[in-house]
Amino acid sequence: MAVAPALDRRDTVDLAAAAIMVGLTLSWGLNYVAAKISYAGYDPVFLSIARSIIGGLCVLGWCRWRGIRLFTPDKTLVAGLVVGVLFGIEFLFLYVGLEHTTVARNTLLVNTMPFWVLVGGHFLLDERITARKLLGLLLAFAGLLAVFSDKVSAGNGATLTGDLLSLGAGILWALTSIVIKRSKLAETSAEKLLLYQLAGAILVGVVVMPFAGPPVRDFAALPTLALLFQAVYVVAFTYVLWFWLLRRYPASGLSSFTFLSPVFGVLCGAVILNEPLTVRIFLALGLIAAGLIIVNRPARKLAPV
Repeated sequence: MAVAPALDRRDTVDLAAAAIMVGLTLSWGLNYVAAKISYAGYDPVFLSIARSIIGGLCVLGWCRWRGIRLFTPDKTLVAGLVVGVLFGIEFLFLYVGLEHTTVARNTLLVNTMPFWVLVGGHFLLDERITARKLLGLLLAFAGLLAVFSDKVSAGNGATLTGDLLSLGAGILWALTSIVIKRSKLAETSAEKLLLYQLAGAILVGVVVMPFAGPPVRDFAALPTLALLFQAVYVVAFTYVLWFWLLRRYPASGLSSFTFLSPVFGVLCGAVILNEPLTVRIFLALGLIAAGLIIVNRPARKLAPV
């Protein structure tokens, strides 16, 4: 009797996967809005800790239910600690930066991550920048210039500090990805990798917490629901679903949807938080999205002769 394969791998992204990816990128765009809403009740550093603890417990529960082994020796501890600390600092940059800038500007600056990976990979991973990827990189930097030159949206509660922290979060996110690629973490389970990162966010948050403001600003229903949305839905559910997609579908096909995340972030900030949508923000969005599409598009395979 034939044994069914453990996982039905697909060679292309089908309609179901595409629909899920649209839902995931919408959720990740909403995550920025949820974080902004939760600041009315909680300090950003405390939010980073709470989100990581709640999300981590949910992921641990998932691993126990699925029988995923997390504590077998695999020589990833040192690299896991490094990635965890980098991720924790990135989280702080993102959360504190978001409090001092708009959702639109924050999501655009953070989502420049793939371009920093491209630059870092050229020097650290021997992944050469092709002419096509260089074009995508140039478009992204043009988008950055459009963000920083937009004085209209910058006057809507945005500061240079918030923008620079948001950009720093994108750079740290890229550095985290490079460390993962250069270490044994690339071979470990996605759930274990996520738990390393969440543990790092908790550790960094606890160290910084004494220097932050009061953890609870106003214990109210809406900020608390926004916190739970980030921790339970975004961290525990959408990330695990993303990992499941990566195991089932080609990563190159899924990555082509990443341009939707800043699109949804900008639009959600405008619709839900009434943030201004200026011409330069739309220009930056178009340039960064175009750059992401160009960078993530797989190279054409030459036909055999």
